[in-house]
Amino acid sequence: MIIYNVTINVDDESHLQWLTWMQKEHIPAVLSTGLFTGYRICRLLEVDDEGSTYSIQYSLNGLAEYNEYREKHAPRLQKEVLDKFKDKFTAFRTLLEVVE
Repeated sequence: MIIYNVTINVDDESHLQWLTWMQKEHIPAVLSTGLFTGYRICRLLEVDDEGSTYSIQYSLNGLAEYNEYREKHAPRLQKEVLDKFKDKFTAFRTLLEVVE
């Protein structure tokens, strides 16, 4: 299993609006690609940064699904976030392999 992790710091003024939008619009759009098996939203605790920091963890069966997402869907979905929240957040992405 692969986890596509997006860590996002959102300014204090926008974070509740951002979180609601993520839960109601963005994450359902990501899942509608049919490439993900699930997701989890985590809020980081004890972070020195200003604002609120979240980790959105999307589960995939393997790298093929991840690569298809990156090629066919990610540019459009990431642009929607940028268009909606512009300079209100910073984000970085990591790819994890589950080792059991």
